[in-house]
Amino acid sequence: MPPFRLVSAAGDQSFELAEGRTLVVGRGLASDIAIYDPTISRRHAELTVGTDGVQVKDLGSSNGTCINGIRIGTGRLALDEAITFGKVVFRLLGGGLSMPALQRPAIGGEAGPPGGQIVRQLVVNAGVPPGITSRDAPSAGQLRVTASTGEDRQARKLQMLLEVSQKLSAELDLDRLLRAVVDTTFEVMSVDRVTIVLQNEQTGELVPTISRSRLGDAQPLQVPRSIADKVIQERVAVVSQNAPADNRFRGQSLVLQSVRSAMCSPLMASGDRLLGLLYVDNLTTTDTFTDEDLQFLVAFSGLAAVGIKNSRYAEHIRREATIRSNFERYFAPNVAAEIAQQDGAIRTGGERRQTTVLFSDIRGFTAIAESMGPDAIAQLLSEYFTEMVEVIFEHGGTLDKFIGDAIMALWGAPIAHADDPDRAVRAAMAMQQAIARLNERWASQGRPEIGVGIGINTGEVFAGNIGSHRRLEYTVIGDAVNVAARLCAEAAPGEILVSEALLGVVRDQVSSEFLPELGLKGKVGVVQVYRVRDVEPQRTSVTAGVPLRPSKR
Repeated sequence: MPPFRLVSAAGDQSFELAEGRTLVVGRGLASDIAIYDPTISRRHAELTVGTDGVQVKDLGSSNGTCINGIRIGTGRLALDEAITFGKVVFRLLGGGLSMPALQRPAIGGEAGPPGGQIVRQLVVNAGVPPGITSRDAPSAGQLRVTASTGEDRQARKLQMLLEVSQKLSAELDLDRLLRAVVDTTFEVMSVDRVTIVLQNEQTGELVPTISRSRLGDAQPLQVPRSIADKVIQERVAVVSQNAPADNRFRGQSLVLQSVRSAMCSPLMASGDRLLGLLYVDNLTTTDTFTDEDLQFLVAFSGLAAVGIKNSRYAEHIRREATIRSNFERYFAPNVAAEIAQQDGAIRTGGERRQTTVLFSDIRGFTAIAESMGPDAIAQLLSEYFTEMVEVIFEHGGTLDKFIGDAIMALWGAPIAHADDPDRAVRAAMAMQQAIARLNERWASQGRPEIGVGIGINTGEVFAGNIGSHRRLEYTVIGDAVNVAARLCAEAAPGEILVSEALLGVVRDQVSSEFLPELGLKGKVGVVQVYRVRDVEPQRTSVTAGVPLRPSKR
């Protein structure tokens, strides 16, 4: 038995770590330890297994590797310590320790007592099961292979597996893939019933997913709990020649289903990761399944597991692409990618969070619009919005909405960064510079120039999906939003007005001018207003090691 085992916090993944081996952890199919999570890089980390621990080396992953919560480039993982790849947490356990029990499947009845008649079993791993290529002529089983010699039979079995592999690998839709697995099982083996049980990726629960009977039975088939438990807990494929007579499988569900002969194989992805079970049985005849049948079922289950894994991965990629395409209308592409990879990045119902809000508005737009036709107005706004949104995205902001000719943008929601206020101020400066360039081009074309006022504030807001049951949109509400809108309303063309609350949290060196005459009306508390003149890159005091405070002049 190997000295160590890497077990996920949820207990649904376990990998043996043999001494002396160097293993690559990653999301790629060729990884030694494949973890299919969007926060895992294709080549994430490298593990070198020793006698007293595991040497860990991060391979330049996007989301990092941590030991006991501390991000490392290289480090050593000791027994019972935690390691995190991206956002997936594992613990290093001794090889002799039992793996945390998976959530039991909602299948069958109570399991019977252990012991009794010996049942054939075969340990399932990533390799080819022993005997699958055996030339020995087997006793009559249920595999549909006709051959005159052992060599011929071996060739026909391998050809059958090749055809099955080609058939299953071509199907990426999970429902169609599972139907193909069931149909193929009936084609290659003489069995009465077939059931596939899959593990729910969110809850970890094993539930029957598809079931079919050759006898035309419309009742859904449930895998006997006694058989399922043994396969799950011991990672073995089993064959029972007379299940009701076997003390190991003396559960009530077996008696009720009149199961006489059964085989069940785990669907293994890689390492010790269990995707589900493939179960077949016969109801009337005992002593039907041979060792060859069990060996072939394991090989066939391995091909089915690869197909299921690929199908789920393809679906994840499709879903992530759809989410990103939707989010990229409102967020910078890198922010959209980050949201798409984080389950629950935008929480249902919303939350309170610190956010920086920017409003911009074209001054005198109504008068400009009166002198232009609808097509010309639409073209001008399209060019203006295109330039402004690019600037917002370049500075990591979120486009909240267009309000007529006004723009509302956010920093800190739904993805927060430590320098969100600085990003907003830099974006405002870049927006005014982009407007100046637009005006130069428009003036050369004989088109009207525009002036834009910008207001920025920061504070705690409610961020979430707001609206009716017919239409929801992600936005923020709160007094901090109202103050930003009022600052924008007071800003003259080309001006950037900010609150004292914003200047108190920026890290950049901000040159600003206090405007005491612009106290915001209608506010119970006094809001001090400043006009931004210039922004310099963040500087750090050599002696103190902290950012310099904003300059107010």
